[in-house]
Amino acid sequence: MLTITEEKGNRVDAVANTKAHFIWIKGDPTPTICREDERVLYALERDGRAGPKAVRVGCRQGGCGACRVRIVSGGFETGKMSRAHVTKEEQDQGYVLSCRLYPRSDLVLVPAFAGPRRATKTR
Repeated sequence: MLTITEEKGNRVDAVANTKAHFIWIKGDPTPTICREDERVLYALERDGRAGPKAVRVGCRQGGCGACRVRIVSGGFETGKMSRAHVTKEEQDQGYVLSCRLYPRSDLVLVPAFAGPRRATKTR
């Protein structure tokens, strides 16, 4: 965990004493810094790490599934996500939408965009 109080590289965070964590995309040697009150997707976008070859960007509202990732390690919380893109079983396996992901410790993640899905009917 970081406490952001000074310049970090070329970035300056204006919020003193904010808890922040490193976000690692597996296979990429450079982490992104993400505050606990910030969505992981937004931090990745700010750092230039979101896009077709990394974590995709879509609606930013938890409904399209473009930013789907699998958490390899670390603690986190999520907001509401569409079950059409992350089922309960997948969530139990670490799949989440990064636009609804808040870090609670350093995270290692893998992009996991699954493509368009059809909603399944439950009986």
